[in-house]
Amino acid sequence: GFHPLNIGKLSMKGHEPLFMPCTPKGCVVLLERSGVELRGKNAVVVGRSNIVGMPAALMLMKKDCTVTVVHSRTKDPQRIVREADVIIAAAGSAHMIKKNWVKRGAAIIDVGTNSVPDASKKTGYRLTGDVDFEECSKVAGKITPVPGGVGPMT
Repeated sequence: GFHPLNIGKLSMKGHEPLFMPCTPKGCVVLLERSGVELRGKNAVVVGRSNIVGMPAALMLMKKDCTVTVVHSRTKDPQRIVREADVIIAAAGSAHMIKKNWVKRGAAIIDVGTNSVPDASKKTGYRLTGDVDFEECSKVAGKITPVPGGVGPMT
């Protein structure tokens, strides 16, 4: 899915790549199968990696979303994310997205997998996402957990 020819075709109107990168494709399929209407929605992708962020942004554009990519150099990311109907978080920053970043009813796909210290665990750490699940689930319309969300699905 990451061959330059495939990514090039993904970015071109009227062309489909031979293979789609699995995690971004899984995110879009999950949104659609969950009943999230994508056409005309404001989508924010948090993270601009070649593996998830950029392909996810391109796939959402092909679904007629208005897409904004937020990254480490974005000024006032909270304001931008707060306007989103759809959020795909793939920044690699534990609990970066807080409740006050999320518009009520937004659909959130958390792709982040971060290890955070946890002395109560045998390993000494636990996995968590880029989204503060406990807080954001109070305002989100739909949200995926970490672990147990996108990882097993893709």
